[in-house]
Amino acid sequence: MATLESIAYLPHRSFVVDGRIEWRPVNHGKVIDGLPQIIWSDSTPWREANLRALEIATSIDANLKTVQSSMTALHAYAKWLEQTGTDWWDFPPKKADRCLVRYRGDLIGARDSGEIAPSTASQRMAVVVRFYRWLFASGLVSPDWPMWRERSVGIRLVDPVGFNRTITVNSTDLAIKNRKAPGDRLEDGLLPVSATHREAILDFAKEHASEELFLMLTLGFFTGMRLGTLADLKIQTLERAAPDPASPDLYRLAVGPGADPSVHTKFGVTGHIHITRVHLHALRDYFYSERRLKRQTLAAPENRDLLFLTRFGNPYARRGSDKSPAINVEMHALRAHGTAQELAVLRHFHFHQTRCTFATELARLAISACGAINALAMVKDFLLHKHEATAMQYIKFIEKTPAKEEAANAFTREFLGVVAGRKEVTHA
Repeated sequence: MATLESIAYLPHRSFVVDGRIEWRPVNHGKVIDGLPQIIWSDSTPWREANLRALEIATSIDANLKTVQSSMTALHAYAKWLEQTGTDWWDFPPKKADRCLVRYRGDLIGARDSGEIAPSTASQRMAVVVRFYRWLFASGLVSPDWPMWRERSVGIRLVDPVGFNRTITVNSTDLAIKNRKAPGDRLEDGLLPVSATHREAILDFAKEHASEELFLMLTLGFFTGMRLGTLADLKIQTLERAAPDPASPDLYRLAVGPGADPSVHTKFGVTGHIHITRVHLHALRDYFYSERRLKRQTLAAPENRDLLFLTRFGNPYARRGSDKSPAINVEMHALRAHGTAQELAVLRHFHFHQTRCTFATELARLAISACGAINALAMVKDFLLHKHEATAMQYIKFIEKTPAKEEAANAFTREFLGVVAGRKEVTHA
C-alpha cells in the first residue's frame, strides 16, 4: 500500500562536469524539514504528486501544514488507486469508468457509511481536482476525454452594513457537498465510547498491542491528550510534574510552547494536563525500562529525551504535528485483530475517540458536582481548548443524553405495550 513519508529537502542544482551531470547543494538553499512525499507500494515515488508538493512548499507564501494536509488527501487517493488497480491517468470514453468519477463514488459511499466525515470527503475530492488542474496546466496529463465538467457557482455575501454582493467561483461536477451528518458529533466528528467499552479496549490492547500503544491509549482515555502532545512528551515533563492543589492524587504536566521543556499542543495553547499519580508513576517506570532504553540508543540526540520512541528510535510523530503514521499502522492492526476476535467496539474505533471519551466523562462528573457553567470552564481547562464553543459541545452532549435516554425508554415501553395488547387480542 502507498505510504506518506516526510523528508528533509535540501535544494540541489545540476552541473555538467567532464560530460556527466553532478548534483550539488544550492548555496544558502533553504532546507524544508518535513516535506511530504508519496511512495507507491513498489517503493517508487509518485513523481508528479511529489513535484507538486515541492512546488507549493517553495512558493513565496508557502505553508508547510497546507502542503502536508494536501498530500495526506492525495495519499488517500493513492491508496485507493492501488487497492482498485486503477491508473491515475485512466480516462476512458465511458464516464462511469473514469478514475475521478469512480473515486468520487467511493468517497460518497465512505461518507454515507460513516467511515469518513462529510468534510473529509469534500476536502479529499477538492484536493484531487486541484492536483489534476495543475497536471493539465503543466502538460503532465492530457486525456482524450474530459476529466470533468466545469460550472460556475454564485455565492451571496452580506456585509455588516447590509449590502449584498455575489462572487462567482469555479467548480466541477465532481465536487462533493459537505452535508453535515445527522446526529450529535463532537471534536473531529467522533463520538465517545462507554466506560465498559473503554475497559474492554484497554484490556484487549494490553494483551495484543505494543506497550507504547497501550500506554498512549490509557493516557488518551484518562487525560484527553492528543496524539501530537503524547508523541512530544519528554522525561523532563514528567520529572517536573507538580501536585494539583485541589487533589493529592492528581498532578499537572506543563505543555505547550510556553512550557519548559516545550511540548506540542494544537493551536499552540500553553497549559496543564491533569494526570493521576498511578499513571505518572507508570510512565516514569516505562521511561527507565530496558525496552525504552534500547530504543533510546537508536535515537538521534535531539530525540533521546522523548518518552515514546518507535522500535527504530524515531519519534511517533514529526515535531509540530498531530498525525502519527506509526500509531495509524498499529491502530489498523489492533482493529483488524479485534474484529477477528469479534470485539465489535474496535471495528470503527479511532484513537481520537479516547479524547472525546475523557471529555464527556469529565463533563458528566463536573455538571453533577458544580453545574454546567463551572463544568464548561473545567472542560476547557482540562482539554486545553482554544475556544469555549468546543467545550460547550460536550456540555450540551451530556445535558441532552438523559432526555434522549428517557425518550427512548418511553418509546420502548409504549411500543412493547402496543405489541403486547395486539397479542392479547389475537389470542382472544
